Amino acid sequence: MSGPDPYLFFNGNCAEAMRFYERTLGGKIEMMMTHGQAPAAEKIQGDPNRILHARLSLDGRIFMASDAMEGHPYEGMHGFSLSLTYATVPEGKKIFTALSEGGQVRMPFDKTFWVEAFGMCVDRFGTPWMINAGKPAM
Repeated sequence: MSGPDPYLFFNGNCAEAMRFYERTLGGKIEMMMTHGQAPAAEKIQGDPNRILHARLSLDGRIFMASDAMEGHPYEGMHGFSLSLTYATVPEGKKIFTALSEGGQVRMPFDKTFWVEAFGMCVDRFGTPWMINAGKPAM
């Protein structure tokens, strides 16, 4: 069994978010299908341009997402953070800076007791992130 892979829901901006993650994190979008491209598109109500399913490959892991179904209240992302770990502080700082741009820094990227640098942010799409970087503290 592989580890759990995140599946995120967006409020109409899934395609933009996934393209941003592909560029920023160095992943590869393997699939992105709109409601209008689905085999049963005629049965799906709402905006045909909303994303039905997207899949991003990232360092051997899978990151999936879609837009929330229209007509259902979108409550945002709560109760979790996506955690990424980088070998060096400059790598982690670069990713943290890119993810936090236009979003909200919850904990500035700085030295901590378990690793050389750590920070928490919510990106402009509403996804919460935790970035660890550098050598673990001994």
